[in-house]
Order: sequence, then structure tokens, then C-alpha cells
Amino acid sequence: MADGTKAVVDTSAADAAADEAALAAAIDELAGGKTAPAGDAGAPSSDASKNASTDPEQGSAPDTPVADDAADDAAGDAGPDAAAETEADTGAEADAEAGKGASGGEETSEITAPLSVHEIAAELAAGTARRKPAAPEPAPAAKRRPTDPQPTVDPRDTATLPRTLPAPLRHSGDKIGNRYRLEECISQTETFSSWRAVDEKLRRAVGVHLMASGHQRARKVLAAAKSAALLGDPRFVQVLDAVQEGELVYVVREWLPHASDLAKLLADGPMEPHAAYQMVRQVTDAVAAAHRRGQAHLRLTPRCVLRTDSGQYRINGIAVDAALRGLPADDGAEDSQRADTRAIGALLFAALTHRWPYPEDRYDLQGLPKDLQNAAPDQVRAGVHKGLSELAARALFDHPPHHAEPITTPEELARAISLMPRIRQPEPELPVFPTPPRHNTHALPTAPIPNRVADPAVAPLPASSRPTSTRRTRRRLRRVVKATAWTVALGAIGIASWQFVDTLRNNQGAVASPLPSASSASVTPHPTTHTPVPIPIKEALSYNPLGDGPDGNDSIGKAVDGDPNTNWTTQWYNDQLGPKPPALKSGTGLLIDLGSPQAISSVNVQFVGNHTAELRVPNAAAAADPKGAPIGEYTLLGKKSGTATDFTLDSPVTTRYVMIWLTSLSKDSDGRFRGHVAEVKVSG
Repeated sequence: MADGTKAVVDTSAADAAADEAALAAAIDELAGGKTAPAGDAGAPSSDASKNASTDPEQGSAPDTPVADDAADDAAGDAGPDAAAETEADTGAEADAEAGKGASGGEETSEITAPLSVHEIAAELAAGTARRKPAAPEPAPAAKRRPTDPQPTVDPRDTATLPRTLPAPLRHSGDKIGNRYRLEECISQTETFSSWRAVDEKLRRAVGVHLMASGHQRARKVLAAAKSAALLGDPRFVQVLDAVQEGELVYVVREWLPHASDLAKLLADGPMEPHAAYQMVRQVTDAVAAAHRRGQAHLRLTPRCVLRTDSGQYRINGIAVDAALRGLPADDGAEDSQRADTRAIGALLFAALTHRWPYPEDRYDLQGLPKDLQNAAPDQVRAGVHKGLSELAARALFDHPPHHAEPITTPEELARAISLMPRIRQPEPELPVFPTPPRHNTHALPTAPIPNRVADPAVAPLPASSRPTSTRRTRRRLRRVVKATAWTVALGAIGIASWQFVDTLRNNQGAVASPLPSASSASVTPHPTTHTPVPIPIKEALSYNPLGDGPDGNDSIGKAVDGDPNTNWTTQWYNDQLGPKPPALKSGTGLLIDLGSPQAISSVNVQFVGNHTAELRVPNAAAAADPKGAPIGEYTLLGKKSGTATDFTLDSPVTTRYVMIWLTSLSKDSDGRFRGHVAEVKVSG
């Protein structure tokens, strides 16, 4: 491999025949004493040079598939200790290669995969002609320490397949697909690179993964990206494009500029129980929903879990991250579900203890010592929430402490979380205000009196003869007298005014006016009755400035279709909307476009269930971009609650857009909160 590691080919039916034919040809060449040219086999890697066998008759082993397989056999004959040492060396080299990339790269260790069935059969058929001399009998092997099940190398690539291609060389400012301009390289590995880019067509930031199209993983990366794009779950970072263009394969995804990954959130220490509970609940619900649709992540790390400004968690790299790093999909759905469940358990373990639950130091977290393997979080750190600790141990370990039943699927984990007592957010501490001084606060500060030596000839005045208390009492009396005088004066003025007005009313009532004059009739206002006229609605738009995308965009037109039996339904929320946690956001809106400025006098809204809504119109600042303007740039015209609300304005308001801002949703039968708007009617 180009990254200097050695792994085993995937035993899929599509590649088995080609692999066996290439291996048989290489064995025949070696048996006939032929050495493959260097140009055919490719430049040997560093590990291949170290592990190549030396035969007295043939000299040094050529750089062929057989040489690598012989090295594998030698590692297998040497016993578990030698295999563990080889793995540790390979992992160190992989870490060194990862360190050469950008700062966003992750340092991970390698797990060497076992030989496949086809390769074992090829080894037995080749006989002893390509085996290395037997290694000395090793000492009894120590028990191997658990390893992080999230490698970054490709365990399917072998020397029997075409040589891997390095990551395409690109620079800031280059354009991909005549549309995406590369801005900053986020991470760089041996086989692919990740960039922050700008979509010049839609004028937005995106993330781009680049890989050579001739690479062994390119086809599987494209397939994984297309399957992830079809998922369509807003809790996952969306894949926007996946294209093979000439010698380049690129995958384009959403870019969340204000989101922070879990590794960064844990930089300052462990999470509070409520924050850890929110994280594991949202991540588990999302992963369980993906598995119900046949999708698995397979590489769920702290850098893949992102928290937005609104407190919602989104998961990056589903299926694509595993394909980029060459991690094979598990043999069955059961294995993939166990892998993702164990990964969620590791995330919760790290959030509670600020330690990585494996021996390796990963994601700026210190690994666990040897004597704390398979220990629950509350045994690693004091003060951990008991319920969350047990949940993490059951999801992470196959044999949890205290003979607890392990959790093997995301669906079981989501069910266990829902059965837990709800963890409340801690109340914020009130600020401590200093006690106000008792002396006169209006007095100007005086300069400190310099130290003087007391004159024994002058005796101090007694406390009763000091003038300070007397002056203070006089000032207070003056203030009380002034306040009393002002109160009496204002009361007298008010009584006199009331009597004067009452006198005028009585005089006007006594004067009879049999016929009004023409001039007085012309200026007397008469109340006019206004008949509401329906105003046609051009379209309804989802207004969700506090979220990550449109809210209920698939059913938005049902709110203005004239049929009260259909309704616009928002996405579900575990907590009611509100300005304070645990609410994720304060509201979500329905923006009504009238097509042109109209004078509106009333708006009628029909809900399904009890809702609280506000009627708002955009001000001058929001008129240019009403869908992207913050809610603070909308003028509040009224607020009502109920199943049907009728907003009647005192005077008509001319506007093109009308906002129905929902601040409280109804609770459905499944215990979640959703908004349901059956019909909106605007009248002028």
C-alpha cells in the first residue's frame, strides 16, 4: 500500500476470481525462479522491505504478492506477541503519516485484519516454496489489550490488487467541477484530502472530499455517498453531490460554519449530565432511524458529532467516512448495528469521564489504563450520573459490569434512553449583588484624611455633642416636608380639574340643539362598517431562522390549499418551544406571500390542536430578504392561543408578507410536540 501498511482483501464475490488468478500467476513465477520486474510490481513499501523473506536459493524475495503473503504467514507463525508488535509498529507509522496532514486530521491506530478464506487456500496450495524459515518458539503470549474499533487504514487493499493512488494534489483557489472553489485544506491523508470550499453557483460554503478515480476505494466511496444522499434525514449532514470527473472523484457535503464537534466540546472537561443526556439521546435517535432505512455509519467518532448554535446535534460522514478510509461494511445488519451502538457508548463514556475508553490516546483524550478496562464510567470518575454510566457500559461492553444485559442495537439503546427518568437542566445561579451602603449615596466622595498625630491637649467631643446626626435628621425632615407638599398640591390640582370637566359636561347636556347646521354636519365623523374582502395567497414558505433548514417543507402548501382537512406539519420536538432550555428554539414560522403589497385587516388561522401563535409583518430591514431576516426584524401585531385564532387589526396594514410565528405546539399521541396549521385566510 502507498501508506506503508499491509492488509487483507475483501472477500466479495465480484473480486475473488481476479484476486486468485493474480496470486496463482505470481506463485508460478516464483516457483520457476523468475523475479518480477520492479516496474510491474511497483516500488516496494517500507513495511514490505522490512518483512520480505530471504531464501538461500533465490536471494531476497521480490516485491510480489507472494512476498507480502509470506510476511503475513511469518507474523502468524510467530505467535500473538509478534502480531501485536507488528500491529503496533504499523499503527505508529499510520499515526506518523496522519500527523503530516493538516491540523484537522485524526491520529488513529491500525487493526490488522485476518486472512480471508481464499488467501488461506492459496497459501496451502503454494506449499513451502514461498514460506520463510520457521521463527523460534515465542514465549507465552500476554493477553492482548483492547483496541479502538475505528481504524483509518484500508484493510482490504493487498498487493494482489493494482497499486493505490495518492490523494490528488490541489491548491487553494482551484476549481472542482467548474463550480466549487477550494478555500482551505482541512485534512490530508495518503489517499484523500478534505477541503472547505465555496459553491460559486449557490454562493454558500461546502465541504469537499477529493480522491483519485483510479483508487481502489473510489467506486465504493461514490456508492456510499449516493446512498447517504438518499437518506434525507436533517439530523445528518447532507451529501450534496458525488461525481467522478476524469481522474478525480469528489464528494460535496453541507458545511456548518458555526457548529462545534464533540471533541472540541470535551476539550475543557466532561459534560454535565443534562448535556450528555441530550447528546446521546439525539445521536441515538438519528442512528436508529438510519438503521431502519438500511444505512449504517460504521465510523462514529467525536469529530463526526456536531452541535449547532441551537443545541441540536447533527452527524457527519454517514457511510462516506468509512468508505474513504477503506473500512469494510460488516457482513450483516447485526454486525453494523453492534458497531454503531458500541461507538455511541464510547461517545457517552468520553462525555461523562473525559477519558477515551480504549488504551490509545485519541481525540485529545487520555486512554484508560490497563487495570480499568471494562470499567463503568462511575468507576473511572467520581460524581458521574448512575443512570448514564450504566447506559454507557451496556452499550460499549459485551459483558457489562454487575452482570447487566448488553445493548446491541441503536433501537434498543433509544428504547432504554426513553425509559430513563428525565434529567433536568440545572438552574442557573443568581448573581450575588453587594449590599448597598447605608450612608447617603448622593454625597460626593471625599478625599482620604491624612494621618495626623492626636493632640492630647484637645479632648474629642462626646458622641451626644457631635453635629453629624443632627444635620442628617434635619435633611430627612426637609425631604419629607417637600414630598408631602408636592403630594397635596398635585391632589388639589387633580380634584380641581375633575370638577371643571364635570361642570363642562353638565353645561353641554343642558344646551339643546334641535337641528345641526350644515357646517357641523360636514365635519362630524360617522362610523363606517367594513366588509372583509379575501386576499388571494400566492404561496406559503417555511420560516426557520433558528434551525438548520426548512421545517416541514414537504407539506407547506397544505396550509393554504383551501382544504381544512389537510394541514402543514412541522418536524417533531422532544421539548416544547420556548426561550429557555431544554427547549431547542423559541419558535418556528409560516411565511405567507401575497404576491404584492396588500392592505390587510384580519388574518384567520385554523390549527389542529392547541397552539400559541403571533402575527407579525416584516419591517423595512426585513423587506428585502424576509425568509432570511431574523425574527427581531418582524413587527408584532398580535398574539393568541387556541385551536382557531382570528387576528383583527385596529387599522389596515399594507404588506406583502404575513408571518404566523408559532411559539407553542400541540403534543401528539407519541409524546412529541408538533405544529399543525390546517388553513390560513387573509382579508383586506
